[in-house]
Amino acid sequence: MPIPPEVTGEEIDPDVRQELMSLPKGLADDVARNLVMVAQLIDEDPEKAYGYSRVALRLASRVAAVREAAGFAAYANQKYSEALAEFRAARRMSGGVDLWPVMADCERGLGRPERALAMAGEPEVQKLDKAGQVEMRLVAAGARRDMGQLDAAIVTLQSPELASSANHPWTARLRYAYADALLAAGREQEAREWFAKALEADKDGATDASDRLAELDGVEFVDAFEDEDEDEDETDAVASDAGPADEREDDEDDDERQGDAG
Repeated sequence: MPIPPEVTGEEIDPDVRQELMSLPKGLADDVARNLVMVAQLIDEDPEKAYGYSRVALRLASRVAAVREAAGFAAYANQKYSEALAEFRAARRMSGGVDLWPVMADCERGLGRPERALAMAGEPEVQKLDKAGQVEMRLVAAGARRDMGQLDAAIVTLQSPELASSANHPWTARLRYAYADALLAAGREQEAREWFAKALEADKDGATDASDRLAELDGVEFVDAFEDEDEDEDETDAVASDAGPADEREDDEDDDERQGDAG
């Protein structure tokens, strides 16, 4: 797959670059450039990102960072079985636990929420950093919802991290998940409060909390461009209707003048 010449591979995370040093220099550079493309495209064009991840995997399948990138690219394309296999391989190679929450979420994606819940109770969770533990809590709550256990999902999300007034990278998503669970349980007023708290913490627009709030408040957004198109269509329709009528009137006037002349 073509890679823009400005992508050199130097943009890669230093830890990943360190891993790639086990490869010959030219090969390491090729793998690095493909991994950069995966990172750049995974949100806006996950299908293309997946393509670059497969190239990197073909070049260096024994590098943990490559297996991890391939896992995330597959995950972004909802290829959960493939993603889980890649995450497991990366974990075996690195020995780390960071991928535990996303592995559990793959189990959810495969329709096995009970396995995700079992993973939430494993010792690995205690080895996760705070962000990883919050992520695991989100996955566990999602698994509860998959199983129709709404109240249990709400309780799962009730935690010191949820109650904290501090703003962390995961705060908005945690509050949003809690609000969404409350709303699903019919607790609309509480849900509104937590969507507002999620919006307050969401500096990067990671959630659609503002839209959910507007929805609850009965606000309808009008697409200005759509209105313009409709106006143009109406104008064209009027012009189209008027044209032949005008022509008919002109023809009738001509006929009358010719009759008078005759």
